[in-house]
Amino acid sequence: MASNNSLVEQSYSRGINYKVILVQVLVCVFIFINLFLITTFFLKDYFHTTMRYILFIVTLFSDSLFLILTDMLLILSYFGFTVQMWLCFLIYIVLSLCTFVTPLTLTAMVLERYVAICMPMRHAELCTTRSTFHLILTIHCVSAIPCVVVISIFSASSTLAFYTSRRICSVEMFILHKWQGHLRSAISQFYFLMMCIIIVFSYVKIMKVAKAASGENKKSTWKGLRTVILHSFQLTLCLIQLWCPFIEAAVLQIDYMLFINVRYFNYITFILAPRCLSPLIYGLRDDLFFQAVRYYALCGLYKKQQSC
Repeated sequence: MASNNSLVEQSYSRGINYKVILVQVLVCVFIFINLFLITTFFLKDYFHTTMRYILFIVTLFSDSLFLILTDMLLILSYFGFTVQMWLCFLIYIVLSLCTFVTPLTLTAMVLERYVAICMPMRHAELCTTRSTFHLILTIHCVSAIPCVVVISIFSASSTLAFYTSRRICSVEMFILHKWQGHLRSAISQFYFLMMCIIIVFSYVKIMKVAKAASGENKKSTWKGLRTVILHSFQLTLCLIQLWCPFIEAAVLQIDYMLFINVRYFNYITFILAPRCLSPLIYGLRDDLFFQAVRYYALCGLYKKQQSC
């Protein structure tokens, strides 16, 4: 029996090793693409004054930071490395902020498309650079609320010795009480509901305009509608991520091996996947951004081209 258990553990160890390698490859690819798109954004002045591109870059920054930190925690956990809890505490704050920044920014991008299609005469007035930065500040303040609630409760219950102790860094260690987990769940569900209402409202309004439009306006409107649909799918994956900790906690009570597999599936499906859609939506589908990306990509590959 012991021999069988040993074989299972060895087999599982090899399997998890392949999974970790796959995650490293995916994360490196996404980070490289994101950095290239961010560089493209800063090289073109036009993008600096357009709300949807500024919000797009905010999601890329948030996604890149989130991927780097979660991948770092994955590696530390896999090899059993411990860190001081004050560092883990800081990592948790950044991850908690990024967790909500991306879906909230995507929601803002859906609203921007709604204004552009349903209120075209007011789009230039409402979507200025100044209002964009105010919106970004609001998004980060709203994203910080769940984190502030959790760390306030945790700080009131923990001792100073905890911050100098060394442990394997995990988000779950900051949830000390069962009711604290319920509170975090309630906040996540409230955010989930509000963002879903905004998405459905924007989709219905844009659909009505798309049906009533004609000619070039109809083509442009349907393209905007497809962008909203992609954003909605991406946002849905991000929102499901808010439910993952509660699903994983329930699975952990059943079987630990199943918990590991479910957590890996959730990481690939609801963390990596939605964060690879942002480059697709604006890096490839958006004509202006795609032309800029192609321009700088060709300049990087063919340095002899004087037109660059």
